[in-house]
Amino acid sequence: MSDSNTTAFTNPSTFILLGIPGLEASHVWIAIPFCIMYAIAVLGNFAILYVVKMDLSLHGPMYYFLCMVAITDLVVSSSIMPKTLSIFWFNFKEIDFNACLTQMFFIHGFLVMESGIFVAMALDRYVAICDPLRHSTILTNSVVTKISLAVVLRGSLLVLPYSLLARQWPYCKTNIILHTHCEHMAVVKLACADTHISSYYGLFVLLFVRGLDVFFITLSYTQILRAIFSLPTKDARIKTFGTCVSHLFAILVFYIPHLFSSLTHRYGTNVPLHFHVLIANMYLMMPSMLNPIIYGVRTKQIRSRLLWLIAHRGT
Repeated sequence: MSDSNTTAFTNPSTFILLGIPGLEASHVWIAIPFCIMYAIAVLGNFAILYVVKMDLSLHGPMYYFLCMVAITDLVVSSSIMPKTLSIFWFNFKEIDFNACLTQMFFIHGFLVMESGIFVAMALDRYVAICDPLRHSTILTNSVVTKISLAVVLRGSLLVLPYSLLARQWPYCKTNIILHTHCEHMAVVKLACADTHISSYYGLFVLLFVRGLDVFFITLSYTQILRAIFSLPTKDARIKTFGTCVSHLFAILVFYIPHLFSSLTHRYGTNVPLHFHVLIANMYLMMPSMLNPIIYGVRTKQIRSRLLWLIAHRGT
C-alpha cells in the first residue's frame, strides 16, 4: 500500500485513515485521554441504562428518552474510538471500503437521532411544566414509542444518502483519508467527480434539520421559561427550573461543540488540519462522556439510585 496515494482506482477495496495529520509522533500519548474519555462514556451510559431498567419509578417518558440518548452516545463513541485507538497504538490504518461507509452512516445517523431525541425531551419538559395535569395522558407509552420510532427513522433516512452517494463516486485520486474516522466530507473530497450534490445535501442536513431542531427546542424553552416566571414564589420557580437543568446542560454540550467544529471547518482556512481533526473528535466524544455525568449529578432520582447501588454492592 506504499503507493496507494498515487495509484488510480475507481472502486477502492480499502481506505487509509491517517489519524491526526502532523501529530503522528504523538499518537501514542494522544490516545491516552481519548481512551479515558471512551471508558467514561461506556461505563457512564451503561450505568444510566442499568439504573433506569432496575428502578421502576424511573419508567417514564423523560427517562425513556434519556436511555435513547445513552444508546446513541454508546453507538457514536463505539463507532469511532476503537478504530481510532487501533490507529494510535497499533498503526492499523486500513479500513474496508464498505466498513468505512457503514461507519459514516452510524456516526452521522445517530448524531441526527440524538438531535431529534433532545427535541422530544424538550417536548416532555414543556408538557410536564406547562400542562402537568395532562402529562401522563399526553405522553403515554404509545406516544413515546411513536416519537422514538420517528426519531430513528428520520435519522436513518436522512443520512442514508450520505453512504449511497459516496458509494457511487469514482475514486481516482487517493485512498488516504486525513482523519481518524470516515467523516462524510473527508471521504467525499477523495472522489474525482462533481460531488456538489453530496456537499449541498450535507449542508441541508446541517442547516435545515439541526436548525429546525434548535428552533423547536428554543420554542419549547421559551414557553417553559414563561411558565416558570409566572409561578408565585421564588422557591417554586427554582424547583421547577431545576427539573430542566440537566437537559439544558446536555443540549449545550451537544450543540456548542458541533457549532464550533462546523464554523472552524468552513471558515477556519488558516487553522491547522490537526486542529480540525482534534476538534471533530472532541465534538463526537464530549457529549458521550459528559451526558451520563450531567444526568447522574443533576438528576436526583438517578443520583440517589446510583449511590444506593454502590453502597449496596459494597456491603
